[in-house]
Amino acid sequence: MIDFHCHLDLYPDPREIARHCIDREIYLLSLTNTPSAWHGTASLADGAKRIRTALGLHPQIAHQRKSELSLFDELLPKTRYVGEVGLDGAPEFSKHWADQILVFTHVLKSCETSGGRVISIHSRRATKHVLDALEKHPAAGKAVLHWFSGTQRELTRAIEIGCWFSVGPTMLMSEKGQQLASKMPNDRILTETDGPYAALDGRSIFPWEVNRAVSALAKIWNMRLEDAGAQLKANLTTIAS
Repeated sequence: MIDFHCHLDLYPDPREIARHCIDREIYLLSLTNTPSAWHGTASLADGAKRIRTALGLHPQIAHQRKSELSLFDELLPKTRYVGEVGLDGAPEFSKHWADQILVFTHVLKSCETSGGRVISIHSRRATKHVLDALEKHPAAGKAVLHWFSGTQRELTRAIEIGCWFSVGPTMLMSEKGQQLASKMPNDRILTETDGPYAALDGRSIFPWEVNRAVSALAKIWNMRLEDAGAQLKANLTTIAS
């Protein structure tokens, strides 16, 4: 199983969740929302060969944590993964748009300077602006659009510039999510949960429930469950290489 977007540190007992992930041999990308959370979150992966920790600065708190950009640059050499970063165009965050742009641009420039990273990107109601930024910084690395919710035209543009996508059970419950996933290249999709933010059956989703996304993709791709799993494992190998 692969959970390529999970906020491991935000569960009530993150070490217990990490132990369960290790026992189940889950490949997990553990996202951070601020650079100052990096060390504590990375410690959850101690001794876990399949857990990687990403360095992030979430767009919803860019205005509060932009002072941590120097810490972001200091920590960047410690990881090949960046996230959660990006832009959020929801009305409640619009007054901080300038700070979001400042932070996201800085992150992409830093990734370019450092030779590129795998970047898990938030693009809610801001897909056009995210894609504009990625086109301006093509050497930033491999962009993975998490829980993509843009238009079909924006999806086509994202595919054309080389974006990857991570999709989860909650996204794939909706008709729009299924339609978008059906248009994404099979070899550029990874599974995610976005736990504990995402809900399933009225409560926070757990990383091991990512298998529901694998089942949904198998149906969308019209293939056997084991073949869908093999495709996703190959995708992980490709992006991690």
